[in-house]
Amino acid sequence: MKTNKIHSALFGVAVGDALGVPVEFQDRELLARFPVTNMRENGSHAQPRGTWSDDSSLTFCLAESLCKGYDVKDIANNFVLWRQEQLWTPHGRVFDIGIATNSAIHAIENGTNPLLAGGTSERDNGNGSLMRILPLLFYVKDFSISKRFDTVKEVSSITHAHIRSVIACFIYIEYALLLLGGKNKEEAFEGMKEKVNDFLTNNPICSQTEIDKFHRVLENQIGDYELVKLAELKEKEISSSGYVLSSLEASFWCLLNSNTYEETVLKAVNLGGDTDTTAAIAGGLAGLLYGYESIPEEWINVLARKNDITKLCDTLSEKYEITTNNKFVANKHK
Repeated sequence: MKTNKIHSALFGVAVGDALGVPVEFQDRELLARFPVTNMRENGSHAQPRGTWSDDSSLTFCLAESLCKGYDVKDIANNFVLWRQEQLWTPHGRVFDIGIATNSAIHAIENGTNPLLAGGTSERDNGNGSLMRILPLLFYVKDFSISKRFDTVKEVSSITHAHIRSVIACFIYIEYALLLLGGKNKEEAFEGMKEKVNDFLTNNPICSQTEIDKFHRVLENQIGDYELVKLAELKEKEISSSGYVLSSLEASFWCLLNSNTYEETVLKAVNLGGDTDTTAAIAGGLAGLLYGYESIPEEWINVLARKNDITKLCDTLSEKYEITTNNKFVANKHK
């Protein structure tokens, strides 16, 4: 099978997700005693081995829509079809859905404009848009940074419209873009910080208080507090809850403190808590960094709907001209 960065990213998300599904909600102390080392079955959601969750389902819904071009209403419609008609479910049934995502999809079903459907309160900052945003990378890769931000904002806002969720998705895409361009994980992290800090400084999209929420990721100074590098934090200082900022920090921390795809996603799963989502977010980046071939073959082989995912990756690759040697050229839609 010929693969490229799209296969690496989407399979990276799905495999990480599937590793985490059986132990979702388990605490870190239990997983320290009985760590996940391979694909499991049953567990938290009583699913077969290789079953991915809503994280991958919505990722694939976004990717499928992008195969036709960029249309926010079409993306939102795919999300509705997922909840109503089980589009892109692993076994024909939705078994997990976040509160904010469920509420937004319900609003869309009742006629709300998708750009106005996502929650805007501070409490609406779960990781539900961050977990599915990665396919957008291949659409925005040639855009200016301002246009990338605006597009990320639109796609996040379908379910999560608070600026904190939007910035988290933006940071993630900016980092992924540098990985796509061939930077190593440290170079990409330094480049992301420089680009995002400059963008936030020169574009009044939110308050400084909101920007300061990201100080551990962007490694910017807050008052007289000592600056601590994210990669140097101890595991006990990393949260693995469903809060969007925690998920962003945890995914970067796992990637920066690992040297393979396998090590990255297992580290993410064994943090406990929102295991599937942390591993999906980290797994997408690790797939981009290390490549499809780095994902253990036995994990890919048990993945639900493996062939359908491959076809989706092939179609998305053709649309955005990502080649098997991982070179990319100008998008057809431009």
